[in-house]
Amino acid sequence: MRFADIPVHDSIKDRLRAMADSGKIPHALLLEGPSGTGKLALARAFAQYVHCTDRQNGDSCGKCASCIQHKAFSHIDTHYVFPVSKPEKSSSVSQPVSTDYLQEWRDYLTGRTYMDYERWTDVFRKKNAQPCIYVSESNELLRKLSFSTHASDYKIVIIWLPEKMNVEAANKLLKMVEEPYGDTLFVMASDNPKLILPTIYSRLQRIRVGRLSDAFVAGTLTSMGMDQTDATAIAHLAEGSMTAALHSLETAGDDAARFDLFTRLMRLAYQRKIAELREWGATLSSLGREKEIKFYDYAVRFIRENFVYNFGIPEISYLNSSESQFSRNFARFITEANVEKLVEVFTNARTDIAGNANGKIVNLDVAIKVILLLKQ
Repeated sequence: MRFADIPVHDSIKDRLRAMADSGKIPHALLLEGPSGTGKLALARAFAQYVHCTDRQNGDSCGKCASCIQHKAFSHIDTHYVFPVSKPEKSSSVSQPVSTDYLQEWRDYLTGRTYMDYERWTDVFRKKNAQPCIYVSESNELLRKLSFSTHASDYKIVIIWLPEKMNVEAANKLLKMVEEPYGDTLFVMASDNPKLILPTIYSRLQRIRVGRLSDAFVAGTLTSMGMDQTDATAIAHLAEGSMTAALHSLETAGDDAARFDLFTRLMRLAYQRKIAELREWGATLSSLGREKEIKFYDYAVRFIRENFVYNFGIPEISYLNSSESQFSRNFARFITEANVEKLVEVFTNARTDIAGNANGKIVNLDVAIKVILLLKQ
């Protein structure tokens, strides 16, 4: 990974270059910020730049032996630490370490700039897997770092998601950070630094990696062939996370289903068709509790977007093409008199469903309240 492979975060790349060029590299560095913004890519590019033997124009050359090894994830003085999961069935490996999944890690990283923890958990083919970094990882790291460097001035440990360390692992890492080997650099990438052991966090030099711009995310999506209107809407909802935007592409079918449920609710409520609304509530309930909750989250957003639509300012409206077409006629029904009341109805329904209330009853109650509110 070269700096040139990362199309954003120029100021951060400049800062990392300056550290390496001056030789004033902190022994423990943390890149922190929202998920899906390229923090691990920056860590990888920095490690390759440090190890490169022929830096050119502020970047690693990509051709020397060190760069070739980094590209293959086989540089002998670079060690990766990342969350892993115990085998589903009992095994002699009670606490796995990163090297047990090194091939899967290489496959996952190849061609990937933005990391996705949820997708990484799929690697383990284990239902409800919650990978973490075990104390066995710290023990293995202590063993590796006891050896001298082989091909460069620094051994570099890249830790993805240090907040996933269990307490025992974090305490052992603390000792390594407090009393580092002179030739060892720790470079960490965290999505949620508040969960890092405070005594470790206080000893790290921190660089904030901000969210991606909506324009950049939308531009990436349009380069993949997406319609500009849809790309803009997805980018806004992704809140600066490329992985969240890509998730939206994968769940487009679910979003379309929620849109259909919403439009059906509004049309039937406007026509006051109670029998059909009862069927609508049963259909929604049959999808299961999680999908009901997500529907009501969607409904809250869509109501608010339709209220904004009435202002006639496209720049602040984030509807995809199908939603926008529906809203041309529907938005006029969402007014100052009912917008917050509708949001409250959907929010309360979400809370009730999450609290194991009967879905059919809750959904029908919502439908009846919508009938009354649409006339306000």
